[in-house]
Order: sequence, then structure tokens, then C-alpha cells
Amino acid sequence: MPELPDVELFRRRSRAVFHRRIARVALDAPRLLESVSRAGLARALEGSRFVSSRRHGKHLFLGLERNGWLALHFGMTGTLVPLATGAKKPQYTRLRIDFGDGGGLAYTSVRLLGRIGLTDDVRTFVAERRLGPDALDRRFDRRAFERIIAGRNAATPIKAVLMDQSLVAGIGNIYADEILFQARVHPLTSVGRMTSAQVRAVHRSAGRVLKAAIECRADSEHLAQRLPRGFLLRVRSPGGRCPRCRQRLATFKLAGRTGYYCWRCQPLGRRP
Repeated sequence: MPELPDVELFRRRSRAVFHRRIARVALDAPRLLESVSRAGLARALEGSRFVSSRRHGKHLFLGLERNGWLALHFGMTGTLVPLATGAKKPQYTRLRIDFGDGGGLAYTSVRLLGRIGLTDDVRTFVAERRLGPDALDRRFDRRAFERIIAGRNAATPIKAVLMDQSLVAGIGNIYADEILFQARVHPLTSVGRMTSAQVRAVHRSAGRVLKAAIECRADSEHLAQRLPRGFLLRVRSPGGRCPRCRQRLATFKLAGRTGYYCWRCQPLGRRP
């Protein structure tokens, strides 16, 4: 699933299409639309231009010169691809935006689990969906994270907290594993048993991991090639070995998702 680093990279790539007149909108998957019709989407976009962009967690917002925003969520398999003039439409393109001067922008989704909509105000959109602070927002500081931890049921696993978009937006299954690996905290550690040092380590690791992935341009297709050598995500697969101690990685299930960790570097019940 595209997580915060992926969506931030989509946001940065979207700058290539700013200030270009939108000539045509082609939607092949109406089921992805949220609170807008096919005709309504076309009316809002055609003839307008994208002039800005914002991101909150896993959501991307492209600002229109006529006011309002195109809101995109990428589900499990979505991407956003700027297209050169004459470029072939990528496979699984669900929304294609063509510009009057050539080229376009393609929203792709293999499993049709994303969402496409419009919003007048990003803050209202975030509030209505009860999203937590963005994981890289300055307001998500250590004290804010400590308050989040203190407000959870003591038995809640720390990985579940990191993945809960109502608590902190942008972290999913794979980056939660990386954050906890770098912090040397077992993903199933209950928040009620975490020490202050562990809470600080997880918060510090979250910022470092997400920023490093963005700086390396490590989108979901290039994790192994672009992330630093000490990252779990380079080897996060069946049979993978810990980049620190070379032990075979262990797996577990949480909320139906498979997680990975090193049983030696992240033993359950470990204390700093």
C-alpha cells in the first residue's frame, strides 16, 4: 500500500503538471468516486489548472485555480504518474487527465481500492474523516505521541497504534515494521508496558525513517534498491535476514496483515 513516503513522492512529481490547462478528464472506474459524480468531476477539472499540492498522511490534494482540491487516496496499489506527450496510458489507469499542451496525469489502481473526490477545504476533509496528525507534521512531536500512547488501552500493541490513521496519519504496515525495527521495539509490545525510553525511540525512529525514505526516493517499487543498507524493508520478505545480526526474520499477523521483525534485535519484553 502506498504510505506517506510514496504519497509525498507523488506530490512532488505532481509539480510537473502545475499551471497547465486541463483539456479532458477520462474516468474508467466510477466506483472510485467519493461524493462526486463523473460529470461533476469533469466540470470541476476541465478548463482549470492545478496550481498547488498538499499531503496529509496517505491523502494527496491537488489545488485548482478555481478553488477547491482534487482529493486522491491510493488504496492498496495506487500510483500517480505524470505522462509525457504521446506517452502510452499505463496499465490499470483509472483516471486520466489530459492537458491542452500535451501530456497528462494518470491515476492507476490495480485493485480499485482507492478514492477520488473533490473538497473545498483540506482541513475540513481531514476533520470529517477524523484523521490524526500527519506523521511528519511539527505538531506530531514527542509529547503529542506520548499523549496518544497514554490514551490507548494498555494492551494495545504499539504497531496497531502506529497504523491507526485516526491517531497518526501516514504510517501503514510496512513502515510500521521499519520504524519499530530501527527503534528495537517488538511490534506486539503492549503500550502499557512500554518505557518512556521506548516511546521516545519509536517517535524519533518514525521521523527518521519516513524522511530517509523520501530523501532516497524509495517508492514502493524501489525499496530494496534505494533505502539505506541497514533498513529492514530491503530484506522484508519470506526468508529475509536481519540487516544487523543476520538472523532469519520472524513473521506475525496483526489485523489481517503480515508483519516482519527480528526476534533477536526486537525481543518481546525487551527493555533499553
